[in-house]
Amino acid sequence: MMKSLLGFVAAAFAALLVTAPAQAQGDDAYAPARAIVADLNRIVTPNGVQETFIATLGGAKQVVNVRGADRGNPILLFVHGGPGAVEMPFAWAFQRPWEDVFTVVQYDQRGAGRSYPLNDPATLAPTMTLDRYRDDAIELIELLQKRYGQRKVVLMGHSWGSFVGLAVALERPDLLHAYVGVGQGIDFREGEKVGMAWTRAKALAAGDRAAVAAIDALAPYPSSGPFTIEQADGWRKYAMPYGSLLYNRPPATTLYFEQPRLSPEYTEADRQAWGKGSAFTVTTLWPRLADVSFARTQALDIPIVFLLGRHDYTVPSPVAAAWFAKARAPSKTLVWFEHSAHMPMVEEPGLFFAALLRDVLPLTEDRP
Repeated sequence: MMKSLLGFVAAAFAALLVTAPAQAQGDDAYAPARAIVADLNRIVTPNGVQETFIATLGGAKQVVNVRGADRGNPILLFVHGGPGAVEMPFAWAFQRPWEDVFTVVQYDQRGAGRSYPLNDPATLAPTMTLDRYRDDAIELIELLQKRYGQRKVVLMGHSWGSFVGLAVALERPDLLHAYVGVGQGIDFREGEKVGMAWTRAKALAAGDRAAVAAIDALAPYPSSGPFTIEQADGWRKYAMPYGSLLYNRPPATTLYFEQPRLSPEYTEADRQAWGKGSAFTVTTLWPRLADVSFARTQALDIPIVFLLGRHDYTVPSPVAAAWFAKARAPSKTLVWFEHSAHMPMVEEPGLFFAALLRDVLPLTEDRP
């Protein structure tokens, strides 16, 4: 499954994970590999933390995973994308170096991943709005500060999670030392327009008339009319082979989406819940996001860092860069990853970690 894509493909790849031929061997086929990963990533430092717990946020139970070498380090809260594309089962592959300098927190948002079976979907559905996800994150930050006795918090939002993260930064800047946007979204309609135009141009250059016709047939989306996940999927399925998600890694040529099989945090049952939760979340939430936009937001009260893939057209990076150029903040830094699309923390993990050390960690020392 695709990690923090806009969610509609999340359901499709979650289904792939539980129906792939290897699954016929049973979950135990991957147990030895998961044990190796778990042991390699085990936190053994005296003041470290490695735990998973359930937090009730806004009345919804949500699974929280916390890992770090020193509880005295600043907290880095990762808000995953989608909606519904959880990051927890992928984090083992890139997050371990972060844990030496941050206490890193992953959580499965309401209706997603391991949190999905903990709540009644019918009860949850009316609550699924950007404001509620924002307030869930705020409640979690306050809980983490109390639980670990740590006031220093960096919020990192990725893809859909970057809308949530930016909303938190605007609503409660007092809780944060910095906001970090990865695959940053600014305006849903504008992002869809730019992504569709880029994909159509790629298809046209490749002589793929069927793709061009299919994209044209989506009109008047996204400018007007219904805002459905089927329409979003209608152009992204053509964009991905051109590298909108992973630069130079077409989906058919990579085992990237098999990583959750090796995650110590996710069982077969968790992966099945992930697929159901992704489908539920994107179907419920996507139509409510059409007019979500931060285009008119001009100022933030905390430092901001954008970490953008040059080739990202899943959530088009040119839209985020144009907004960033006009935004005002106590400090702001934009880092381009020249060989990345939507997943720079996976595509260029060394440079991504270097940016965290160089451009993000020092911001936690600016305030007591």
